[in-house]
Amino acid sequence: MRKLTVALLSGAYICLSLIAAVLVWRVGGGAGAGAAALLGSLGLCFAVQGLISRLAQSSQLTDEIASVREAHLILTGEIEKVQARVAEMVETIGDDAFRRSEEIYSEVQLLEDVVQQMGERLEAQLSHQVEKAEATGLAAPQASALLATVRAALDAGRVDLYLQAVVSLPQRRTQYYEGFSRLRDETGRVLMPAEFLSVAEPSGLVAAIDNLLLFRCVQIVRRLAGQDRKIGIFCNISLASLGDEDFFPPFMEIMAANRDLGGSLIFELGQTAFNARGAIEARNMAKLADLGFRFSIDKVTDLALNFPDLARADVAFVKIAAPLLLDELRDDEGRLTLRSFPDLEAADLAGLARRHGVELIAEKVESERQVVDILDLDIGMGQGHLFGEPRPIRDAVLADSVPPADSIQAALRRHAG
Repeated sequence: MRKLTVALLSGAYICLSLIAAVLVWRVGGGAGAGAAALLGSLGLCFAVQGLISRLAQSSQLTDEIASVREAHLILTGEIEKVQARVAEMVETIGDDAFRRSEEIYSEVQLLEDVVQQMGERLEAQLSHQVEKAEATGLAAPQASALLATVRAALDAGRVDLYLQAVVSLPQRRTQYYEGFSRLRDETGRVLMPAEFLSVAEPSGLVAAIDNLLLFRCVQIVRRLAGQDRKIGIFCNISLASLGDEDFFPPFMEIMAANRDLGGSLIFELGQTAFNARGAIEARNMAKLADLGFRFSIDKVTDLALNFPDLARADVAFVKIAAPLLLDELRDDEGRLTLRSFPDLEAADLAGLARRHGVELIAEKVESERQVVDILDLDIGMGQGHLFGEPRPIRDAVLADSVPPADSIQAALRRHAG
């Protein structure tokens, strides 16, 4: 289009120049004057054309600069909008984090209140048991001293949570942890369960220890969830706790407030306790299941498991000691079976359990040879010293994020003071 315009203008300039030359020639200027007029007219026309072109280019450049300025203003406005949106999002995130911190703080405070109430009951129970032992003289001096040590440890809140890994097989990646309680005396020496249970069981203090451990597990899982760290913990719950009309209602209130932990906290009780549960205990287990919490059975002594019944009771895991499991194996005419399931291939037991929503875990695994045999049985998880001993909570999971025995110690000290 631009080329056509230039061609037309050039033709027009030539015509004007010819007309000017003819006029000069006719008025008597002669041929030389006509030629001069022709050239002069052409030069003048092209000079005017150049001036017009420069003016047009200048006008176009001015328009382009104006367009760039307008685009810059629009871009600046959009950047300001984005900055305002980012500031709004940062403020919103900050408010959410603060609100979440307040919720966690409130939940921990609620836990401490319940632990304080439980501590007051524990104090009365401890005093009664010690006074009874001293009055009747039934306890030997050594047992009496050990009972006093246990009492002092509970009273001072020296109940620590230890965790042991439950790993996937054969990858050996940590899938869950199991919580164990450890008591410490005034010198810091750790009392092993075999030591303190010998006096705690006859004195009726095992439930109190389990309850302290239970609340500690809830606190730890809640704090882990606050850090967006997904992990599950098996935590023992005693039959006495499930049937305790004073303990269970406030505990149920805590669980209802923490129902989002349903996939992270698994309540565990022994096979004997599970089989001995009554209507109250079964009903309270169902209430926890309604909130999304699951159960695990350990301390298995009888492998004749009824998986449909376990599934109806919301049992999701069954832990079987590796020695017991492997001792059950027998060669039945070239077919490897279990004594408790003679009509079933041994390798099909885990699959049968999974069809009912129950996962088998081989616990107390101590050797690599046991791992090979367990894998032959298609069992997908293991636990035992081979995969790691129980470790204090700070070393195992939280590093320095949870002070030692923080909330429970504070709660038990308040009522003592």
